[in-house]
Amino acid sequence: QVQLVESGGGLVQAGGSLRLSCTASGNRFSFADMGWYRQAPGKQRELVAKMSPFCTPTYADFVKGRFTISRDTAETTLYLQMNTLKPEDTAVYYCKISRYPDWGGDDFWGQGTQVTVSS
Repeated sequence: QVQLVESGGGLVQAGGSLRLSCTASGNRFSFADMGWYRQAPGKQRELVAKMSPFCTPTYADFVKGRFTISRDTAETTLYLQMNTLKPEDTAVYYCKISRYPDWGGDDFWGQGTQVTVSS
């Protein structure tokens, strides 16, 4: 099993920055994609950014140039640096890890961390 613990959310003014962290337990060699998603009230959960096992990042268009995804060398902590935040970035942010097919191919989600951007 994989357990994810997120931190770093909070309240920030528009134009400000936050850094989210997601620490994973479990066998890191089973981790395939690692990513951040968000869900605003009344909206579907959407991809923010993800990183392939080869550290290739993918970003949603609405965060390009503002957010940066990264992970530590131990490959157990995922980060999301969020700059130039906008009120529309307000949402609950979730970390997700997908395991390789040989490890079950399943997805694991964190509990979510609230990000609120005031105008």
